[in-house]
Amino acid sequence: MKEYNVCGIQQIGVGVTDIKDAWNWYIKYFGVDCKIFEDETEAKLMLPYTGGKPRSRRAVLVMNMQGGGGFEIWQYKGRTPLKIKEPIKLGDLGINFCKIKAKNIDDAYRFFKTDNVALTPPSVDPAGNKTFFVNDPFGNLFQIVEDSGWSLDEGKPTGGAFGAIIGVTDIEKSITVYADILGYKEVAYDVTGKFEDLKGLNGGDSKVRRVLLKNPATFVGPFSKLFGQSEIELVSVLSEPVKKIYEGRFWGDPGFIHLCYDIQGMDKLKAYCASKGFNFTVDSNPDLGSFSMGEAAGHFSYIEDPDGTLIEFVETHKVPVIKKLGWYIDIKKRKVGESLPSWIIKAMRFSKVKQAS
Repeated sequence: MKEYNVCGIQQIGVGVTDIKDAWNWYIKYFGVDCKIFEDETEAKLMLPYTGGKPRSRRAVLVMNMQGGGGFEIWQYKGRTPLKIKEPIKLGDLGINFCKIKAKNIDDAYRFFKTDNVALTPPSVDPAGNKTFFVNDPFGNLFQIVEDSGWSLDEGKPTGGAFGAIIGVTDIEKSITVYADILGYKEVAYDVTGKFEDLKGLNGGDSKVRRVLLKNPATFVGPFSKLFGQSEIELVSVLSEPVKKIYEGRFWGDPGFIHLCYDIQGMDKLKAYCASKGFNFTVDSNPDLGSFSMGEAAGHFSYIEDPDGTLIEFVETHKVPVIKKLGWYIDIKKRKVGESLPSWIIKAMRFSKVKQAS
C-alpha cells in the first residue's frame, strides 16, 4: 500500500554553461522570475553521477508564479561542463523535451515568433491538441502545450514546466515508474507511426511508439496550487538505434539533468520504490537532519528509470516566502496533502527579480 504523496513536479533540472545567460533567457521567454533559492557549494552526495568526486557548482531554483513546475538551473564551477557530442534525436534515452504550459497556444506562438525564436510550426498532437516546439540558444528543446490550470495571472503567455517527453527502450517497463510510482495512470493516447507534430525535430521522421500519460487525480500538497497538473509522454523508437543522452557525461552537464517531484513521506516512498525494483541511488539521509539548499531545506533522493533517466524526489522541510523579512514556512508541521493558503503562495512573488545576476 502506498503511504506517500506525490505533490506534483517541483522542477526540471537544466545543466548550463552560464547561469546568468540561461536564466535571463528563461525569464524572458518562460517567465521564471521568482527565485526560491540559490546555492553555491559542493555537490557531495551525487557521487554516482559526478565521477565519484564532490563537484563545486552554483544552482538556482526559479519559478513562474502563474503556475507549473520550476527550473533548477545548474552550473559547474571549476570544471568545464561537457556538452553532448551529437544533437539529441527524438527517442534518445533520457529527457528529450521539457513541456511548458501556455494559456493560449496561438498567443504563445505569436509571442515566440515575434522575437524570432527557433520554432517548429504549430501542429496537432495525436489527441487533437495544438502544440509546437521551441529551441533555446543552449541546445534544449521545449514543447509548448495548452493548459487551463493557473495559480496567478501576470499577463505572461506561458507558465512553467508541465512535464516531459522521455525517450525509453521499453514502454511497458518504464510505466512502472511513471504510472505506478508517480501516479500517471491515465493513458491519453498510445499510438505508433510517424507523426506530423514531430516533423522538423531531429529524428522526427522516425517510426515511434508514443504513450501520453496523465494523472487521473489531482496532485495535492503544500505547493500543489502552484505546481498544478502535468503529463509525461514516453517515446520509443522502433527501427533505428538510439543513444543515452548522458552517456559519458556527468549529471549537471548541459541538458535536462533530472525530473524532480515534490513529495511527502520519503521513508514510505523509499520502501515502495524498492518493492518495485527501483532502489534509491542517492539519499540525503534524514538521520542528518534537513539538507540545506541555500535558503531552503529538505530531504532529497533519486531513482533511475529502466534506462537510467534520473527522477528526483524532494520532501521540502523549509522554504522562504519573503526572504527579506525572514519569513519561512515549516512544511513539516503541515498535514499530508494539505495545500498552503493561496495568499501565502501569492506572497512568494515578492522574491521576483527583473534580471539574473
